[in-house]
Amino acid sequence: MYYRTQIKDYIRVPPDKFDLPRDESVLQMIKKTYEGHISKQLGVVIEVSKLIEIGEGVIIPGDGATYYDTAFELLTFKPELQEVLPGRITDIADFGAFMSLGPIEGMVHISQTMDDYVSFSKERVLTGKDSKRSLKVGDLCKARIIAISYKDPNNPKIGLTMRQPGLGRLDWLEEDTTKKAGGKKK
Repeated sequence: MYYRTQIKDYIRVPPDKFDLPRDESVLQMIKKTYEGHISKQLGVVIEVSKLIEIGEGVIIPGDGATYYDTAFELLTFKPELQEVLPGRITDIADFGAFMSLGPIEGMVHISQTMDDYVSFSKERVLTGKDSKRSLKVGDLCKARIIAISYKDPNNPKIGLTMRQPGLGRLDWLEEDTTKKAGGKKK
């Protein structure tokens, strides 16, 4: 889920930024520190939305930089357990499919791709034995988050499933809706 988060932090502005206007130098340092940052508390920081307040600067002896007590707003993406998200399949491997969820990627294990026996082909396609449904790179899908791990903070792991009703490749969902309506399109 996407969030707008307000943060207060002391931002260090090094002496080589003193020639810029204060707001611009502080904003540059906030962006350098926070954009792309990944943590369990914030999720993935996408961008610094706005600068809210900059307090008076303090110089710490021996450092030479100025520290500003600053309030700012971030746009973040924090995946939540059980959240259903749309995405695009970016890669297929013999153990499952990787799906882009916006600023982060999740993995659907082969056993979680569909309610069928699934096989992997050399053309990088996952195919259901009975349903004949296939999953390939570029397919648009809906998946539910079933696991989140921040063990490696630079590369969080997101586990996904597409086996539940209302999940899977988008055209599968359309087919299922048509079948339930007795073959008539809504």
